[in-house]
Amino acid sequence: MPEFGARLLGFGAAQPRRAVSATELGAPFERDADWVETRTGIKQLRRIDGDERLLDLAVAAAADALAAAGLAADEIDFVIAATCSVRGGEEPLAPQISAMLAPSAATYDLNAACSGFCYALSAAEGMIRAGSARYVLIVGAEQMSDLIDPADLGTGIIFGDGAGAAVIGPVTGAQTEIGPVVWGSDGTQRELIAFDEPADESRSYMRMQGRQVFRWAVENIHRVALQACQRAGVEPSEIDIFVPHQANLRIVDAIATKLGFRDVVIADDIVNSGNTSAASIPIALTRLVADGRVRSGQLALLIGFGAGLAYAGQVVRMP
Repeated sequence: MPEFGARLLGFGAAQPRRAVSATELGAPFERDADWVETRTGIKQLRRIDGDERLLDLAVAAAADALAAAGLAADEIDFVIAATCSVRGGEEPLAPQISAMLAPSAATYDLNAACSGFCYALSAAEGMIRAGSARYVLIVGAEQMSDLIDPADLGTGIIFGDGAGAAVIGPVTGAQTEIGPVVWGSDGTQRELIAFDEPADESRSYMRMQGRQVFRWAVENIHRVALQACQRAGVEPSEIDIFVPHQANLRIVDAIATKLGFRDVVIADDIVNSGNTSAASIPIALTRLVADGRVRSGQLALLIGFGAGLAYAGQVVRMP
């Protein structure tokens, strides 16, 4: 049997029309824009409104990724939707995306919250390396505004909506351009990000203990990053681009400082998009490419972390 490695071929993103400024985010809590920006880094984020649908954003992001990869939709063998926005009893997102783009592709939804894109990327790499798929489409798509209580300061100023996508394909030979994943969780801390349990039949919302999550991420995620570099056989000094989950700009900066990243391009898309959970890394990657901040062939370190508390990271070569 032939041996294949896997590589990233292209990215795409789509975001809602409605932009919500830091001023608007803070107003319900009697906080001004400076207060919001200082604590989160967010100047604006985007939220689904009116007749927009998460599915439409997911399909648009996927179409952009396919165009960037130079592939037709019918060449896709597998579609993975990384999302925590599909609630129990609702139709999975991946088959809906497939129906509109690649109806014969295999599909499944993956819920690893903010780590979802990195989990899906590892799954796709394994499929291609095993020869069970040639081209895999990953879509991180989230409607976080549907999961949060608008009266909750801890989540109301942080989370946005959007979709990001990536296409993964084969590279001849055993050499892969997607490094081994480092993943895991700290289940003892799972209640730091969790849905509440209402006493009656009212709706449950996601709650987050922000200070404790901040502390956990800053104390632990840099070690995951170092392990991902080690497993990929590269030194941290060889990393050109750092793309962590866009949880909070203070967390991003703190992790980058612990890693000693000075001349590294650091994704800061949270400034314009907020925290979009599983969509944040592919949206950030798409923006970096569109803004001309990165080049083909550079090494990027991706790190997802969030509810669970789950995490995953890998080193990849940019398409």
